[in-house]
Amino acid sequence: MGEKDYNAPMHSAEHILNGTMDKLFNCGRAFSSHVERKKSKCDYHFERPLREEELQQLENKVNEVIAQHFEVTEDFISRDEAEKLFNFSRLPESAGEMLRIIRIGDYDACPCIGMHVQNTSEIGKFKIISSDYKEGVLRIRFKREDNN
Repeated sequence: MGEKDYNAPMHSAEHILNGTMDKLFNCGRAFSSHVERKKSKCDYHFERPLREEELQQLENKVNEVIAQHFEVTEDFISRDEAEKLFNFSRLPESAGEMLRIIRIGDYDACPCIGMHVQNTSEIGKFKIISSDYKEGVLRIRFKREDNN
């Protein structure tokens, strides 16, 4: 098993969280994240803490997307084409001229080199553990629970 294989469900959940944060709050994707099997965190540029009902809405929406059983696919497009469509702030320069785009159904698309599930049904239940806000940074900590 490859080094990143263990967190494929969590990594796919992170993509859905990022897409949902941007759709709900127009804040863009996380500028920093740390994804691990047991728990993960994403940091967003934000102007305030999220209220409890907003956190619940966010968690519910991520779980709704997971429940759609979207296929997770990859496409390869040129860097020039990708630069017109995506934010490259977290993509290493070494990514090359052809970039891998991970698509979660028609819900989310993002350049990525990580391992992912083949279908969102493999992710399990998404759960926000906590969030905090400090000096323009909103941090969301989350985990996933297997479907067992």
